[in-house]
Amino acid sequence: MRRAPPSPPSLAPNPDPDLDSELPNEAQAEEEDDRPSKSEMKRQSHVLQQLGLQLSELSGARLEALELPESLTDALDTYRKTRSFEGRRRQLQYVGKLMRQVDPEPIREAIAASKLGSAKETLALHHAERWREELLAGDDAVTRWMNAHPQTDAQHLRNLLRSARKDLLNTTPDQRHGRPYRELFQLIKNGLAAAQAAELADDEAAGDDE
Repeated sequence: MRRAPPSPPSLAPNPDPDLDSELPNEAQAEEEDDRPSKSEMKRQSHVLQQLGLQLSELSGARLEALELPESLTDALDTYRKTRSFEGRRRQLQYVGKLMRQVDPEPIREAIAASKLGSAKETLALHHAERWREELLAGDDAVTRWMNAHPQTDAQHLRNLLRSARKDLLNTTPDQRHGRPYRELFQLIKNGLAAAQAAELADDEAAGDDE
Protein backbone atom coordinates (compact mmCIF):
# COMPACT_ATOMS: atom_id res chain seq x y z
CA MET A 1 0.00 0.00 0.00
CA ARG A 2 1.47 3.28 -1.13
CA ARG A 3 1.77 6.15 1.25
CA ALA A 4 0.49 9.52 0.22
CA PRO A 5 3.31 11.94 -0.62
CA PRO A 6 4.10 14.29 2.21
CA SER A 7 2.36 17.63 2.00
CA PRO A 8 4.64 20.62 1.29
CA PRO A 9 5.71 22.53 4.33
CA SER A 10 3.50 25.48 5.12
CA LEU A 11 5.01 28.90 4.73
CA ALA A 12 5.94 30.53 7.96
CA PRO A 13 3.88 33.57 8.83
CA ASN A 14 5.47 36.95 8.27
CA PRO A 15 7.25 37.78 11.51
CA ASP A 16 6.67 41.47 10.81
CA PRO A 17 2.97 42.00 10.02
CA ASP A 18 3.62 45.68 9.30
CA LEU A 19 6.07 44.89 6.49
CA ASP A 20 3.38 44.33 3.84
CA SER A 21 1.71 47.65 4.60
CA GLU A 22 4.94 49.61 4.90
CA LEU A 23 5.08 50.81 1.29
CA PRO A 24 1.39 51.78 1.02
CA ASN A 25 1.64 53.64 4.31
CA GLU A 26 4.71 55.53 3.10
CA ALA A 27 2.96 56.49 -0.14
CA GLN A 28 -0.08 57.60 1.82
CA ALA A 29 2.10 59.66 4.14
CA GLU A 30 3.82 61.35 1.20
CA GLU A 31 0.44 62.11 -0.37
CA GLU A 32 -0.80 63.62 2.88
CA ASP A 33 2.34 65.73 3.14
CA ASP A 34 1.61 67.18 -0.31
CA ARG A 35 -1.90 68.23 0.69
CA PRO A 36 -2.28 71.80 1.97
CA SER A 37 -3.01 72.14 5.65
CA LYS A 38 -6.40 73.31 6.87
CA SER A 39 -4.99 76.69 7.74
CA GLU A 40 -3.45 77.00 4.26
CA MET A 41 -6.74 76.04 2.60
CA LYS A 42 -8.55 78.59 4.75
CA ARG A 43 -6.05 81.28 3.77
CA GLN A 44 -6.38 80.46 0.05
CA SER A 45 -10.17 80.56 0.36
CA HIS A 46 -10.00 83.99 2.00
CA VAL A 47 -7.68 85.30 -0.74
CA LEU A 48 -10.04 84.09 -3.48
CA GLN A 49 -13.04 85.61 -1.72
CA GLN A 50 -11.31 88.98 -1.47
CA LEU A 51 -10.36 88.75 -5.14
CA GLY A 52 -13.99 87.96 -5.94
CA LEU A 53 -15.10 90.97 -3.91
CA GLN A 54 -12.81 93.25 -5.92
CA LEU A 55 -14.00 91.57 -9.10
CA SER A 56 -17.61 92.42 -8.23
CA GLU A 57 -16.66 96.11 -8.13
CA LEU A 58 -15.35 96.20 -11.72
CA SER A 59 -17.38 97.84 -14.46
CA GLY A 60 -19.46 95.73 -16.81
CA ALA A 61 -17.09 96.43 -19.70
CA ARG A 62 -14.05 95.19 -17.77
CA LEU A 63 -15.91 92.07 -16.64
CA GLU A 64 -17.00 91.32 -20.19
CA ALA A 65 -13.41 91.67 -21.42
CA LEU A 66 -12.28 88.98 -18.95
CA GLU A 67 -14.64 86.42 -20.56
CA LEU A 68 -15.43 84.78 -17.22
CA PRO A 69 -17.55 81.61 -16.95
CA GLU A 70 -21.27 82.32 -16.91
CA SER A 71 -21.61 80.66 -13.51
CA LEU A 72 -19.16 83.13 -12.01
CA THR A 73 -20.70 86.23 -13.61
CA ASP A 74 -24.15 85.09 -12.42
CA ALA A 75 -22.78 84.57 -8.90
CA LEU A 76 -21.24 88.06 -8.93
CA ASP A 77 -24.53 89.56 -10.11
CA THR A 78 -26.38 87.77 -7.29
CA TYR A 79 -23.83 89.04 -4.78
CA ARG A 80 -24.39 92.65 -5.89
CA LYS A 81 -28.16 92.26 -5.56
CA THR A 82 -28.01 90.62 -2.12
CA ARG A 83 -28.60 93.05 0.73
CA SER A 84 -28.46 91.02 3.96
CA PHE A 85 -25.09 90.62 5.67
CA GLU A 86 -25.40 86.85 6.05
CA GLY A 87 -26.62 86.45 2.48
CA ARG A 88 -23.70 88.42 1.11
CA ARG A 89 -21.26 86.46 3.26
CA ARG A 90 -22.52 83.13 1.96
CA GLN A 91 -22.69 84.33 -1.63
CA LEU A 92 -19.11 85.61 -1.41
CA GLN A 93 -18.02 82.18 -0.18
CA TYR A 94 -19.69 80.69 -3.26
CA VAL A 95 -17.93 83.24 -5.48
CA GLY A 96 -14.60 82.26 -3.88
CA LYS A 97 -15.34 78.61 -4.61
CA LEU A 98 -16.01 79.38 -8.28
CA MET A 99 -12.83 81.44 -8.44
CA ARG A 100 -10.82 78.22 -8.11
CA GLN A 101 -11.86 77.34 -11.66
CA VAL A 102 -10.36 80.43 -13.33
CA ASP A 103 -6.88 81.86 -13.79
CA PRO A 104 -6.56 84.64 -11.19
CA GLU A 105 -3.75 86.56 -12.93
CA PRO A 106 -5.85 88.26 -15.67
CA ILE A 107 -8.34 89.20 -12.95
CA ARG A 108 -5.61 90.76 -10.80
CA GLU A 109 -4.34 92.70 -13.83
CA ALA A 110 -7.84 94.00 -14.60
CA ILE A 111 -8.33 95.09 -10.99
CA ALA A 112 -4.95 96.85 -10.96
CA ALA A 113 -5.78 98.65 -14.22
CA SER A 114 -9.14 99.72 -12.80
CA LYS A 115 -7.53 101.14 -9.67
CA LEU A 116 -4.99 103.03 -11.76
CA GLY A 117 -7.76 104.48 -13.91
CA SER A 118 -9.73 105.52 -10.83
CA ALA A 119 -6.67 107.23 -9.38
CA LYS A 120 -6.14 109.19 -12.59
CA GLU A 121 -9.80 110.21 -12.68
CA THR A 122 -9.62 111.38 -9.08
CA LEU A 123 -6.50 113.40 -9.83
CA ALA A 124 -8.21 115.00 -12.84
CA LEU A 125 -11.21 115.96 -10.70
CA HIS A 126 -8.97 117.56 -8.08
CA HIS A 127 -7.19 119.48 -10.84
CA ALA A 128 -10.52 120.77 -12.19
CA GLU A 129 -11.70 121.77 -8.70
CA ARG A 130 -8.49 123.71 -8.12
CA TRP A 131 -8.94 125.58 -11.39
CA ARG A 132 -12.53 126.43 -10.49
CA GLU A 133 -11.47 127.89 -7.15
CA GLU A 134 -8.75 129.99 -8.80
CA LEU A 135 -11.06 131.23 -11.57
CA LEU A 136 -13.70 132.23 -9.06
CA ALA A 137 -11.10 133.99 -6.91
CA GLY A 138 -9.84 136.44 -9.53
CA ASP A 139 -9.62 137.45 -13.18
CA ASP A 140 -5.87 136.85 -13.34
CA ALA A 141 -6.68 133.12 -13.36
CA VAL A 142 -8.91 133.71 -16.39
CA THR A 143 -5.93 135.06 -18.31
CA ARG A 144 -3.83 132.04 -17.33
CA TRP A 145 -6.62 129.68 -18.31
CA MET A 146 -7.12 131.28 -21.73
CA ASN A 147 -3.37 131.17 -22.40
CA ALA A 148 -3.29 127.47 -21.56
CA HIS A 149 -6.63 126.63 -23.25
CA PRO A 150 -7.19 129.10 -26.09
CA GLN A 151 -9.98 126.93 -27.58
CA THR A 152 -12.26 127.97 -24.70
CA ASP A 153 -15.13 130.34 -25.48
CA ALA A 154 -13.93 133.32 -23.41
CA GLN A 155 -17.31 135.08 -23.35
CA HIS A 156 -19.08 131.95 -22.15
CA LEU A 157 -16.45 131.44 -19.47
CA ARG A 158 -16.83 135.01 -18.17
CA ASN A 159 -20.62 134.71 -18.11
CA LEU A 160 -20.40 131.49 -16.12
CA LEU A 161 -17.93 133.07 -13.70
CA ARG A 162 -20.17 136.08 -13.16
CA SER A 163 -23.20 133.88 -12.43
CA ALA A 164 -21.24 131.44 -10.28
CA ARG A 165 -19.74 134.23 -8.16
CA LYS A 166 -23.20 135.68 -7.59
CA ASP A 167 -24.42 132.21 -6.69
CA LEU A 168 -21.66 131.82 -4.09
CA LEU A 169 -22.68 135.06 -2.39
CA ASN A 170 -26.28 133.87 -2.03
CA THR A 171 -25.54 130.27 -1.01
CA THR A 172 -24.90 129.10 2.55
CA PRO A 173 -22.39 126.28 3.24
CA ASP A 174 -25.19 123.74 3.81
CA GLN A 175 -26.92 124.57 0.51
CA ARG A 176 -26.21 123.02 -2.86
CA HIS A 177 -24.49 125.28 -5.37
CA GLY A 178 -26.49 126.45 -8.35
CA ARG A 179 -26.32 125.46 -11.98
CA PRO A 180 -23.65 128.00 -13.09
CA TYR A 181 -21.25 126.68 -10.46
CA ARG A 182 -21.68 123.12 -11.77
CA GLU A 183 -21.52 124.17 -15.42
CA LEU A 184 -18.27 125.99 -14.76
CA PHE A 185 -16.78 122.79 -13.37
CA GLN A 186 -17.92 120.85 -16.45
CA LEU A 187 -16.39 123.45 -18.77
CA ILE A 188 -13.06 123.23 -16.92
CA LYS A 189 -13.07 119.44 -16.88
CA ASN A 190 -13.80 119.26 -20.62
CA GLY A 191 -11.06 121.81 -21.34
CA LEU A 192 -8.49 119.83 -19.34
CA ALA A 193 -9.51 116.57 -21.05
CA ALA A 194 -9.23 118.17 -24.50
CA ALA A 195 -5.78 119.52 -23.67
CA GLN A 196 -4.64 116.11 -22.47
CA ALA A 197 -5.97 114.40 -25.60
CA ALA A 198 -4.18 116.94 -27.80
CA GLU A 199 -0.96 116.37 -25.89
CA LEU A 200 -1.21 112.60 -26.36
CA ALA A 201 -1.87 113.06 -30.08
CA ASP A 202 1.21 115.27 -30.39
CA ASP A 203 3.32 112.66 -28.61
CA GLU A 204 2.09 109.90 -30.93
CA ALA A 205 2.78 112.07 -33.98
CA ALA A 206 6.29 112.78 -32.73
CA GLY A 207 6.85 109.06 -32.21
CA ASP A 208 5.72 108.32 -35.77
CA ASP A 209 8.14 110.90 -37.16
CA GLU A 210 11.01 109.17 -35.41
